Amino acid sequence: MQSCLDSGNYGLALHTSSPQLGLALSNFAGDTRSSTWDLGRDLSTHLHQQLAEFLKPQVWGDLAFIAVAKGPGSFTGTRIGVVTARTLAQQLDIPLFAISTLAAVALSYSGGTPPHPQSLDGGEQKVIALQMPAQRGQLFTGIYQASPDGSALTQLLPDSVMTPNIWQQALEALEMPYHRLDTPADLGTSTMSVLELAYLDWQQGKHSHWSEALPFYGQHPVDSN
Repeated sequence: MQSCLDSGNYGLALHTSSPQLGLALSNFAGDTRSSTWDLGRDLSTHLHQQLAEFLKPQVWGDLAFIAVAKGPGSFTGTRIGVVTARTLAQQLDIPLFAISTLAAVALSYSGGTPPHPQSLDGGEQKVIALQMPAQRGQLFTGIYQASPDGSALTQLLPDSVMTPNIWQQALEALEMPYHRLDTPADLGTSTMSVLELAYLDWQQGKHSHWSEALPFYGQHPVDSN
């Protein structure tokens, strides 16, 4: 099991599942940075330029792994991010971790790295029920339980698409206290949580191959733009 990165190696995260591009970089040994850009429809044309500038002064060879937000979210944006991350990981021959958009938001709100401005209080295990608008009046949903210190997540209900009525039934079946949260429109703010979740997998020795990184659209692409 590999517990940490070498100080000269970094993890890179990309988040393109909303009009806000998010990038994060860390060696988890004191050198960490993240940035967001509200690019809207210009995401596809500016992603590679922003990525190249953001990486400096590090170089591609400094990367030990890449993480990418796999959705749910914007179909086009998610596809661009996943394709870019897969290409980079393949060329660099390094692991690629596809991280749930909902899981990243849950970690942000539970007091992960960095804490969300509306992070949840208390030291108990936090059950976080997330919902995001989908097409045709449905919701993207997922339920996660955060550790007391907000550093790790357990998935209680896989990310899926539900009608509001079915979602309410799922919440009532929990039989435990939970926090019900709407995901923010600007998902790029949780990019550091994407990187943190990937690093947790890295620490456990899970070195995912780039070919295993697949987007989660939830609905047919025609209905998910």
